[in-house]
Amino acid sequence: MTVQEHNRIKAGEPAKPDRQRKRDPERTAAAILEAAIAEFSQAGYDGARIDGIARRARVNKRMLYHYFGSKEGLYLAVLEGRYAAIRAAERELDLTRREPVEAMRQLVLFTWNYYIEHPEFLAILAAENQNKARFLTRSDDIVRLNSPLIAAIRDVLHRGEAEMLFRPGVDPVELYISMASLGAFYLSNRWTLATVFQRELLSTAALDAWGEHIVEMVLAFLRP
Repeated sequence: MTVQEHNRIKAGEPAKPDRQRKRDPERTAAAILEAAIAEFSQAGYDGARIDGIARRARVNKRMLYHYFGSKEGLYLAVLEGRYAAIRAAERELDLTRREPVEAMRQLVLFTWNYYIEHPEFLAILAAENQNKARFLTRSDDIVRLNSPLIAAIRDVLHRGEAEMLFRPGVDPVELYISMASLGAFYLSNRWTLATVFQRELLSTAALDAWGEHIVEMVLAFLRP
């Protein structure tokens, strides 16, 4: 498998139909990754079983080891692939070409909606945080995958500051952590929050309203 094919598989992209000779290996690896995402998001690293992943993917374990080497190698591919997928989707926002306030609004709403539409992303991140990122620290790609997002946010902040739309000196990493936290905490604690405060938190109207709430929180913070 080529580097380009492996990167497409990690990001969840389908095999290219005009490459008949490569189609079956790509599909097999993609099926293994899809099964692994489900297994790891439900059971975490320690609870996930290679036998279970192989059954989900409808392959034998030897095929799994052939593509990914080990359970650890497969788990790391899942982690990198989930980050690659969200970062690739963020690039479609084209933040550096948008007006600063609109760019920030679109990034906030994108992040919130991505968490809603991809619960496995938050589940896998929660599992890796329980492991204190011991597997993610072994990745050779993770910093490179995330750097373009921070560069884009920094560009938006600088342009917003120059136009006197945003306050000066905002750290792009701190800002992203804040906006992500406002969404991730809501979703990861939705059942307890709904019970404790007797609120409907999972209706479409409630989710849409919270997305707008995050937007307002972020923009209010950024105002000079």
